[in-house]
Amino acid sequence: MTEPESESDATTTILPLFPLQTVLLPGTKLPLHIFEPRYRQLTADLVSGTVPGREFGVVALRSSLTREVRGLDQLYEIGCSTVLREAKRLPDGRFDVVTQARRRFRLTDLDCTSAPYLIASVAWLDDDPVSPSGDMAERLAAVARAAHQRYCETAWRSDDWHTPDPGTAIDELAYQLAADCLLPLEDRQRLLEERHPLRRLRIACRLLTRETGFLNTLGAVPLPPGELTDLSRPASLN
Repeated sequence: MTEPESESDATTTILPLFPLQTVLLPGTKLPLHIFEPRYRQLTADLVSGTVPGREFGVVALRSSLTREVRGLDQLYEIGCSTVLREAKRLPDGRFDVVTQARRRFRLTDLDCTSAPYLIASVAWLDDDPVSPSGDMAERLAAVARAAHQRYCETAWRSDDWHTPDPGTAIDELAYQLAADCLLPLEDRQRLLEERHPLRRLRIACRLLTRETGFLNTLGAVPLPPGELTDLSRPASLN
């Protein structure tokens, strides 16, 4: 993961913004089906290079009833940028795209008029410093990985999930473990906002353990990842 600037030293960056009813975590992939005209235009601008680096921001809506975003109070303050990796234009002008989540940001301002889509001023967020090695980090990583395995073995078929690479950095591990899990939006947002890698890993471990308990108690499993509702179809018609 690219090491972001310290927030205190960061300059403001302008990003196109895509509000969704989900939380994007750094390092994860986000497939989207783009059908709304303003986001078709955003995708065209990303593909053409009009948007520098093909990078835009994803931020969660505070309410599923939001019909049109007009202010920062309708959005969570912390979001995540993502970079367009693949784009397929369909005959009717829609797009199927795949993006790769990159780095966290804090919203500082919102421009609702300069483009068909929202534009945000953001400050990049860094993690609190922590030693990447040591007994505590290694033990916590092992416990979190075990919690992830128990969840996935309960929730998915064997070919619907994967174990993060053994070399995954401690600051990225919580995000990778949560990527396979259907956590409520508020819990994913909590992971995104936590800036201490070890605390973030502890949170992920507790959430995975809790969700596994729910699944075992209810005797039900969620839909496999490939059968989930299309998250690019938000109730918000931004």
